[in-house]
Amino acid sequence: MITLRGPRPGDYGWIVQRHGVLYAEEEGWDVRFEGLVAGVVAEFIKSFDPAREACWIAEHHDVHGGRPVGSILLARESDTVGRLRLLLVEPSARGLGVGDKLVAECVNFARLARYREVVLWTQSNLLPARRLYERAGFVLEDSWPYDGFGDGLISETWRLRL
Repeated sequence: MITLRGPRPGDYGWIVQRHGVLYAEEEGWDVRFEGLVAGVVAEFIKSFDPAREACWIAEHHDVHGGRPVGSILLARESDTVGRLRLLLVEPSARGLGVGDKLVAECVNFARLARYREVVLWTQSNLLPARRLYERAGFVLEDSWPYDGFGDGLISETWRLRL
C-alpha cells in the first residue's frame, strides 16, 4: 500500500541524498545536481509557508512497516504561481502509481492554496516524468540547452493553469 505523509526529521536529507544517487546512477548527472537539490531544499525550509507550500513523502507499507519511495514539493513562486519541485519515485516503486499520486496531491494543494497556475522545470530526457506531467494536464511551454550538471541536456518549463 502507498500512502502520502508530510515530512519528518531526516526526510529532507533523504530527498537530497536520493536525488543525488539516483540521477547519478540513471542519468550520469554529476554532483552539481545534488548541490542544486540541496539548495532547493534549504530555501524551501528557510522560507516555508504552510498555507501556500507543502512537501509530501510517499511511503510503501508492507509487513516490515513503511519506507519512503517518493517525494514532491510545492513551493511559492509568486502570489498566483506555485512551483512543483523535486518529484522523485524510487525504482522499486515505479509502475505503482506513486508519481501520479504525488503530482495529483501537489496540484490539489495548489488549488486549495488559490494559485492560478503551477509551473515546473525538468529535463527533456526524463520521459516517465514528462508523461506524468502530461497526464496531469501540464503543457510544455519552453525548452533550452542546459549544461548545469550533465552534457547535452535540454531544460523544459511546463505549466498547468488551474
